[in-house]
Parts: sequence; C-alpha cells; structure tokens
Amino acid sequence: MAVASVSTITSASSNSWQEAAELGFERARKTLRGITGMKVLEEKARVEDGVIVEYLVTLQVIFLLDEEQENGDEA
Repeated sequence: MAVASVSTITSASSNSWQEAAELGFERARKTLRGITGMKVLEEKARVEDGVIVEYLVTLQVIFLLDEEQENGDEA
C-alpha cells in the first residue's frame, strides 16, 4: 500500500513565475524522494516603484513515503 505526503514550499525568481516553480521543484528534488506530482497553489509578485522585481510561487509537492521495513530482529 502506498502512502503519500505533501510538502508546501515557496520559491522565488527575478524572471518569471514559471522559473520560480521550476527552481522550487528542482530544490525539492534534492530533498524529497518519490515525487509524483506538484500543484501551484499561489502566484504573487513583489513590486517596487511600479515594477515587478520578484515572482513568488507557493507549491505543493506530492511524494510517496518510504515503506516501513520489517526489522527481522526478534526479542
């Protein structure tokens, strides 16, 4: 039986929301094993003097939890 979990992360880019999402996903891949999907929950932008200076995304990264290994040691 597979059991999944969700990790919510926020990522930023000075170029685009897509790049922010890709950077967030690439970073998640370094930490999480068994990623099966991703959902963009929110897109925001930071604006200074009427210009977008940073694109922000909030992502849900879905991944499978490792299955329990039976120890085999008996007490």
